[in-house]
Amino acid sequence: MEDRRTVLVTGGAGFIGSHLCEALLRRGDEVICLDSFNRYYDPTIKRRNLADVLSHERFHLITGDIREALLVERILGGGLAGSCACRIPAPTVVVHLAAMAGVRPSLADPGEYVDVDVRGTVNLLEAARACPGVNRFVFGSSSSVYGARDQVPFCETDPTECQVSPYATAKKAGELYCRTYHELYGLPVSVLRFFTVYGPRQRPDMAVHRFVNLLKARKPIPLYGDGTSGRDYTYIEDCVQGILCAMDSTLPFEIYNLGSARLVQLRELVRLIADCMSTKPTIEWLPPQRGDVPITLADITRAREVLGYQPRTDIETGIESFVRWYESQADRRITPGRRTEIGRTYL
Repeated sequence: MEDRRTVLVTGGAGFIGSHLCEALLRRGDEVICLDSFNRYYDPTIKRRNLADVLSHERFHLITGDIREALLVERILGGGLAGSCACRIPAPTVVVHLAAMAGVRPSLADPGEYVDVDVRGTVNLLEAARACPGVNRFVFGSSSSVYGARDQVPFCETDPTECQVSPYATAKKAGELYCRTYHELYGLPVSVLRFFTVYGPRQRPDMAVHRFVNLLKARKPIPLYGDGTSGRDYTYIEDCVQGILCAMDSTLPFEIYNLGSARLVQLRELVRLIADCMSTKPTIEWLPPQRGDVPITLADITRAREVLGYQPRTDIETGIESFVRWYESQADRRITPGRRTEIGRTYL
């Protein structure tokens, strides 16, 4: 293995970020986790995500916002001291996962998504290009940049000019800024388009977690449309494997899809979860939602051939794993309810 690296993971207390932090520590890297612990969902959950790494000698947690340009500059420049008063090393790799997530909430307050997902990304890029020690910038994008396409699978060379939500548009803007900083300053960049990542610690507002919550409470599951909308569901371990491969890349600039290359319809997802929980779902049929796309499916040829990415967990195995994890959290679970985010309340 190569010499130990120091990796800055923004959004490192979140679902994907916390799994990545653990994987990086396992392979010997130094990890700086930057997270604002905002209230998009209960910060207690995010702090719990880091329970197994907080005491690790190579893990450094910084509570802060990517919109704080001076803080970002200090982190990238190695200007912060750790809990033992020793200086935290400057990162050589940045994995940027912090973002305002969620398609539907972005319709209510698009300005917040511009502020966090665009301005925060530019802050990181600006600091990274000014630090010669940074030799890789990995940007966590989304399959939503492809928009409402009906031709599948989605390939990295497909047009991406028709996003249908402010969230998707902000992600596309982040990709464009990454390209600009590569072209202007030679910053090596890997852009990763994630396709519906799920697994233990998944955000409580996402479909798999929410459906399990509702089935456990014997409540109806709301399905928008006719249930035939489809998604490419990517298990968390496969996603993390793809991120690690992208970190290790030596190519100057590339965009990769990280998915499973399998389409699962929404009604099939509900059936899989219900079967795993030995229950029968009650469906509440609702009109289609603005901002939702009808289908996503990744062409992962480039990621396979260039990165060596190889998803290994099928949806059946992944759902079983998630339900087992969910049941193991019974004594620690926060009661589902209304949540407040950006000054507004969402169900």
